[in-house]
Amino acid sequence: MNEISADLTVALVQDSIDQGKVVEEKGIHASRNKLQTVTLLDAIEDCGFDACLGGGRRDEEKARAKERFFSHRDDFGQWDPKNQRPELWNIFNGRKHHGEHFRVFPLSNWTEMDIWQYLKLEDIDLPNLYFAHDREVVKRSGTLLAVSDVVQAQPDETTETLQVRFRTIGDMTCTGAVESDADTLDKVIQEVATARQTERGTRSDDKRSETAMEDRKREGYF
Repeated sequence: MNEISADLTVALVQDSIDQGKVVEEKGIHASRNKLQTVTLLDAIEDCGFDACLGGGRRDEEKARAKERFFSHRDDFGQWDPKNQRPELWNIFNGRKHHGEHFRVFPLSNWTEMDIWQYLKLEDIDLPNLYFAHDREVVKRSGTLLAVSDVVQAQPDETTETLQVRFRTIGDMTCTGAVESDADTLDKVIQEVATARQTERGTRSDDKRSETAMEDRKREGYF
């Protein structure tokens, strides 16, 4: 952060759990994604942020396709997809009332392919999780989850070591891997070009219901 002279504000989900603001999910299908909402809204209010930048794109998931570049949140931090302001061409409405805020998504119209081509153009360093590597995984409800301290095989499940990569990186309890041999940027780009599933298709928490993502976003999720 020193390179760009920025202040880093860290808010922890565990603090919200310890303070009794949220109840931690238990069991093999537990996820912290929904719990993040309370922590996020508290941080926005405590710091007085008018706008928060996000990297969401419309091609990721159908609920995100309803977002605006300037996505309005009410004074409860909630999102109403039916009450978003029109955005004509590059005209954005940033008017807000006290207590409200915006989530701003500059990459809304980018695609997964755009992202990878830009990464190649700018020669940006990336975590090795995005590239094919051998990892012990367990297949659960159609999703390959990495075995870890928070994801353990159940008695009726078996683990195996596969060559995988992650198209998206998030909570280990719900972020799935895909089998892949794409261990270079060029191979990843070729793989993305033929993919028929969005990268969020590997997120098990998005499969909880048809409106799982939209329900979380209504409550204040990013």
